[in-house]
Amino acid sequence: MYGAGDVRIEERPDPKIQQPTDAVVRVVLSCVCGSDLWPYKSMPAAGTGRPMGHEFLGMVEETGSDVSGIKAGDLVVAPFTYCDNTCDYCARGLHISCRRGGRYGFDGVDGGQGEAVRVPQADGTLVALPVSADSALLPSVLALSDVMGTGHHGAVTAGVGRGDSVLVIGDGAVGLCAVIAARRLGAEQVILMGRHKARTDLGREFGATDVVAERGEEGVARVRELAGGDGVSKVIEAVGTRQTLETALAAVDDGGTISRLGVPQYQEGPVGPSMIMRNITLTGGASPARAYIEELLPEVLNGALEPGRVFDQRFPLDEVPHAYQAMADRRALKALITL
Repeated sequence: MYGAGDVRIEERPDPKIQQPTDAVVRVVLSCVCGSDLWPYKSMPAAGTGRPMGHEFLGMVEETGSDVSGIKAGDLVVAPFTYCDNTCDYCARGLHISCRRGGRYGFDGVDGGQGEAVRVPQADGTLVALPVSADSALLPSVLALSDVMGTGHHGAVTAGVGRGDSVLVIGDGAVGLCAVIAARRLGAEQVILMGRHKARTDLGREFGATDVVAERGEEGVARVRELAGGDGVSKVIEAVGTRQTLETALAAVDDGGTISRLGVPQYQEGPVGPSMIMRNITLTGGASPARAYIEELLPEVLNGALEPGRVFDQRFPLDEVPHAYQAMADRRALKALITL
């Protein structure tokens, strides 16, 4: 990406092992993330392109001398940040804060939207898969690299449990995966706030009991009505705007919890005295996706969870700029990149 709206396909050097903890992975599937759309809309023009993509799965081609958990020929999925899975933060389930971790596309590390990736800290990062490279399950496995793990993180940090009433704000891929996660954790009522019918219809299939298309005060009133008058006990905010935060605060019941998943596009929010007086808990954050893969993978492999249904369009690698535009124009929910 060279700037807003400027995504190019370029030849880059083939990845090579640089550290003994590295692996080189030949990508089979990748995708475009909703968070990729923020720089696609606003990134200042730059003379040097930024490698893009942080969700991928593929075949291990080569490993460094210190890598023992995976081997050449393994099909693996990569969480959207790399980590050693051994440091004190990882031990606490905060893989996003790993002391030896980092992000794809930065500091000389390849992006996932390409033919191959050098993966640092390969033993801690990559998870070997017991399926073949042509399995129909691969899109749902790929969703564990980010969107399903992120939706699950929202439900976990919100404290969703059996019998809860939950509001999910946002009908993007993360919001829809949050619907899956909330129902999986036992929520009795899941209200999905979104206005794109194809997406909210999928949300209903994932388990949403109600859909609210209205926004602002009208939307809040409708949520409160559906929840019995006082508001919902849990909110998962999967957009990241000041407006959606305000909606969350207005729709949650006193003593309730709001989990923020959307990358905030604001610096200040309405978190003053009124929030304190209502005993509202504000939580959430970037998902430690690696922490959740082993928990969720078995249910993906047995077909109980199907988050791969969020991929509604496929693009070959040389059409990735069109994939970005399709998602920016809301013509695609989540674009799958095939190699």
